[in-house]
Amino acid sequence: MATTPTRTLQDGTTLPATGFGTYPLTGEDGIRAMVSALEAGYRLLDTAVNYGNEQEVGEAIRRSGVPREEIVVQTKVPGRDHAFDRAVASVEGSLERLGLEQVDVALIHWPNPSVGLYVDAYRALVECRERGLVRSVGVSNFTEKHLADVIEATGVTPVLNQVELHPLFPQEQLRAAHERLGILTEAWSPLGKRNAPFGADPVAAAAQAHGVTPAQAILRWHVQLGVVPLPKSSDPERQRANLDVFGFELSPDEVAAISALGRPDGRLFGGDPDTHEEM
Repeated sequence: MATTPTRTLQDGTTLPATGFGTYPLTGEDGIRAMVSALEAGYRLLDTAVNYGNEQEVGEAIRRSGVPREEIVVQTKVPGRDHAFDRAVASVEGSLERLGLEQVDVALIHWPNPSVGLYVDAYRALVECRERGLVRSVGVSNFTEKHLADVIEATGVTPVLNQVELHPLFPQEQLRAAHERLGILTEAWSPLGKRNAPFGADPVAAAAQAHGVTPAQAILRWHVQLGVVPLPKSSDPERQRANLDVFGFELSPDEVAAISALGRPDGRLFGGDPDTHEEM
């Protein structure tokens, strides 16, 4: 079983340097896939109220036999619950479905700026942290402006921001802002899903040079950028391969060449946090 290095968050807690995305794993098949991921060595499970699988995540943890304290569980408050009291209730509901006393990292799923309550939702997460329901508070899909708003309102900087990030959309500017603020960058859809550039020259060349798969080359690119990728697979062999990215190193030129695949319209769908709404 692979052991994964860890990253230290600004609140002093740690997070594995790669994690496991659980969307859209549900039901008995979903539980089996998550148990397999835990057996492969994943110790960071990423879920959300809107994934509809928090119960399955909790069940997988119990079935796996891996001690609870070794696993980092992240979940996310949906847009419909951004009002302060509703956001607190959302976290309580997540704990109940997960069957846990505390969630390690609670995030706001999307800022939903047209609703304009993301600051209230963040205040609620800080309150949940004070009450011990949550260990660390973070956000997801926030822009620099959204980050500035919650930091100014609460004095609490999110420990991480989970955003769309892959070779076609490398988010240089936002990563630089995170670096300045001491915020860890997590990547959803780290391989680029259906647009995964496995055949692109820089990826194929790096994979060949290091004797790894194109997916491993891309996940290693994330790690070297200081990003925590959250790949998802229900295939046990692929799960193990996606985790096995700490035994080789890309050259600076290889990293730069993969980053150069980025393009302004590189998003997978219209997921611009200034306009995309997720309730």
